[in-house]
Amino acid sequence: MTQTTEATAATVDSSPAGPGRPRIHRAWFVAAVAFVTILGAAAFRSLPGLLIDPLHQEFGWSRGTIGAAVSINLALYGLTAPFAAALMDRFGIRRVVASALILIALGSGLTYWMTAAWQLLLCWGLLVGLGTGSMALAFAATVTNRWFTERRGLVTGILTAASASGQLIFLPVMALMVDGGNWRPAAVTVSLAALAVVPFVLLLLRDHPADVDLEPYGAKEFVPKPDPVPGAARRAVTVLLKAARTGPFWLLAGTFAICGASTNGLVQTHFVPAAHDHGMPVPAAASLLAVIGVFDVIGTIASGWLTDRFEARRLLAVYYALRGVSLLFLPMLLAPSVHPPMLFFIVFYGLDWVATVPPTVALCREQYGEDSAIVFGWVLASHQVGAALVAVLGGVARDVFGTYDVVWYASGALCAAAALMALVIRRRPAPVAMAA
Repeated sequence: MTQTTEATAATVDSSPAGPGRPRIHRAWFVAAVAFVTILGAAAFRSLPGLLIDPLHQEFGWSRGTIGAAVSINLALYGLTAPFAAALMDRFGIRRVVASALILIALGSGLTYWMTAAWQLLLCWGLLVGLGTGSMALAFAATVTNRWFTERRGLVTGILTAASASGQLIFLPVMALMVDGGNWRPAAVTVSLAALAVVPFVLLLLRDHPADVDLEPYGAKEFVPKPDPVPGAARRAVTVLLKAARTGPFWLLAGTFAICGASTNGLVQTHFVPAAHDHGMPVPAAASLLAVIGVFDVIGTIASGWLTDRFEARRLLAVYYALRGVSLLFLPMLLAPSVHPPMLFFIVFYGLDWVATVPPTVALCREQYGEDSAIVFGWVLASHQVGAALVAVLGGVARDVFGTYDVVWYASGALCAAAALMALVIRRRPAPVAMAA
């Protein structure tokens, strides 16, 4: 089959499919593998919130110490992302992602034998943090930018929703494992799950449409594969220094830091122990967190669809404002059992969990063009720095005040500030030729 025939055959259209002419573009298969990979990364990151009480009971470590390991994990998840995006330009997506999965399997598996707090910091903080960071949402942005020229908002929403799906699939199962105080089977499960994804990455994932003689989905002509870009670390830093001279970068980084603080750092890490403080069983609390994941899938995909149609700045402002209001009410809803107002919070908050990602990616693309994936990697780094700070400060606040209430209220106020910051991001002027 010639290059032209393959490109034509793989394009999705409304015409009848002829012999040997698949109706589904290869880009959707690549997006599916990316979905499974990001799903796994999200599941691997969801476990530490379940381990706080079991590790505290078994080893006597303070919640602040355990929170420090979670903090390192969350920080590296973000700080690794821009370098991983640059490494994908140098060595290819498949090699980077497969290596990251093996690193996660190693880090999680070694925790089975740990006996000291520094080993938790090394295994779950450093190794798993580096691995999951290499499969962060900057990976989703790289796949979207290379394989799609249309439906980018929708695809970004679908890949972002994989984070919630990972929670949905793994959290209830791991909560049942951890409920008896034996956390080790859950750590082994994460290790084996990471290894199970490696064959799919190596066999099905492709670095660029040109590797299979196709044009990107929605493109009108064939796009040659660019040459490998040497100096991945230097390029990541250069892009950061260039973007840091612009106002929109700091506004995007600031809003996304608050996003991380109010989701991964606070709710994902501390919701289960906070609910348990009010008498709710751990499996029930973990199931509520998983339900958040169900509605996050809906909300994030819908956000991607809306991002293709409405102004991203205004969408961000609405998302942050609604999230802040919901967090202010949460301390009044925690109780020993699940009741209708709590279910309403779970649904409402779930729809907003990472709905911020598609408009944030769209604004990065609008502002920074070809460097947008790496810029988004740095913006994601700020997301994880915010998450890391709240992960450790939330544990310290619980140790000092005996309650998480002050953290919920502070997070709600920060979300209000993020809504205002999103509104002042300036729009990038369109080129004169396009305007004409």
